[in-house]
This record gives sequence, C-alpha cells and structure tokens, in this order.
Amino acid sequence: MMIPVQLWSRRSLVAGVGALALASCGKKDDPAKVEAKAAAKAGPNTIEAAVAGNWRPPADRARDVWRHPVESLKFWELKPGQTVVEFWPGAGWYTDILAPFLADTRGKLYEAMLETTGPADPAAATIVDGYRRKLAEKKKVYGEVAFTAFGPTSGPVAPAGSADLVLFLRNLHNWMAGGIAEKAFKDALAALKPGGILGIEEHRGQPGRVQDVLAEDGYVQQDYVIQMAKEAGFILIATSEINANPKDTKDHPFGVWTLPPTRLSAPRGEPAEPGFDHSKYDAIGESDRMTLKFAKPK
Repeated sequence: MMIPVQLWSRRSLVAGVGALALASCGKKDDPAKVEAKAAAKAGPNTIEAAVAGNWRPPADRARDVWRHPVESLKFWELKPGQTVVEFWPGAGWYTDILAPFLADTRGKLYEAMLETTGPADPAAATIVDGYRRKLAEKKKVYGEVAFTAFGPTSGPVAPAGSADLVLFLRNLHNWMAGGIAEKAFKDALAALKPGGILGIEEHRGQPGRVQDVLAEDGYVQQDYVIQMAKEAGFILIATSEINANPKDTKDHPFGVWTLPPTRLSAPRGEPAEPGFDHSKYDAIGESDRMTLKFAKPK
C-alpha cells in the first residue's frame, strides 16, 4: 500500500519530536547551572547576595573590608520583608545593598534625604537629584524606594510606628555640626515600631576627652552617642567591634577626612595641597568606628 507523501512527512515529524522528547527526559541538567539560574531569578534574597551584587561599583566593594556590611547588617538584625529607614544615604553606598535586598524580599526602604528646602546647603539639591536619578535608572535592581527628607525643618521620615530598622551611617557628626542630632534621634524613635532597632555606625573619638559638641574633626565619643540615644528614649541593646580600627590615632591634621576614602590634604573647602604625603594615613586605613544597636521600648 502506498502512503501519501504528505502523511509520511507528518508521521516523520511526529516521530522525530517524540524521539527528541525521550532523549531530553534522559538528560539531566548540571545541578550547579540549575542552582545558578535559580539564584539569578530569585534575586538578592540574602544579605550576602546583595553585598555580592554586580551592580555595586568596584570602589564600593573594595571598602567592604573596612565597613563589613554583611556582619554589620546582621548585627542590626536586618531581615527579609522589613521596613527600613536610612538617614542621609549620600551617594548610596549602603543603598546598593539595602534596596535590592528589600525589593526582592517584599520589604520597604525609606530614604530620608538631605532636606532641600529652608536653610539647606545649596549643593543639597544636586546631591539629592543625582541620587534619585541613579535609583530611577535601575528600578529592576532597586525596586520602589520611598523618598522623604531629614533636616532642621523636615517632617516625619516614615509613617509613625512603621519601621523595623532605622540606620544612622557615619552621619551623626554632621548632625552635631548642624545642631540637629537630637532631632535625628527623635525622628527615628517616632518612625520605629515598639521594639524596633536603631543601628549606628560612627567615627569613634578618643575616650576620656571632652566632646566637641560640633564634632569638627568628625569624631564622636561612644559614651556621648549612647547618652544622646538614651536621652531620646532608646535602650542600648549591644555594642560591637565589627568596624573597629586600633591603628586610628584620631589626631590627624584635617580630622577624620585625612584618612581614606576622603584623603584630604587641606582643610575642607580649600584646594588640595600639592605633594602632600598620604602614605602615613593610607597605612592606617579607614577610621575606627563604633557599631551600636539600640531599641525603641516595647
């Protein structure tokens, strides 16, 4: 019996597809490749994955050895799905870790930016605009970040009682200089849930010295910070030496900014001094820092 050519072609195609299907059933994918694909699809759902993210600039990643982001964030009890408030994120060193992690775990990040109204620094608007553009250009990485403000006349940094974690990251000396340190603690307390955590990283001054209330050299004594927090209503939970640097003598010609990463060779606002020898200060590395954890009373 003769089989029509069209029917033969159709049967051949079906048979070929079946053979391929059977062959693929017998073939196992490389487990390592499967795991890598799953991790890429899942996104940075751990702190370690967020810190290892390839969207972080190489210069920022190089500073992990000094800032210990994984250890610090775990110390401050960052968890998936939390609501977090970061005060004055600057160029976004920590935002590059926090935002992707919270976006992937269905959390929420509030960025309390430099206040650009009232008696603000004229450069504040430029800094804020650049930061917001950075996040807007990579929404798939950073997710939907909420922007608020912190400054002398600012309102709430987040809805009252909504935050699990508030972070003060190397900014307390700036707020002391601007006379708004007490306001920072007050605003943080208002934003936190009962039992919520306030995490602080700050340049640590020499103990036993009289604290300069303006912190002009950038250093703040740890006991002074603890006292400010307690006066605002916080409870000290723990201290850590994660970000300590015993090489830091804290007596540098241009304050803490003599050290990396700023590496000043002249007073702030003045032109750099040609031929300034940075070697001594580069050998010290970044500043000695306190790492503190407070809680809002339940």
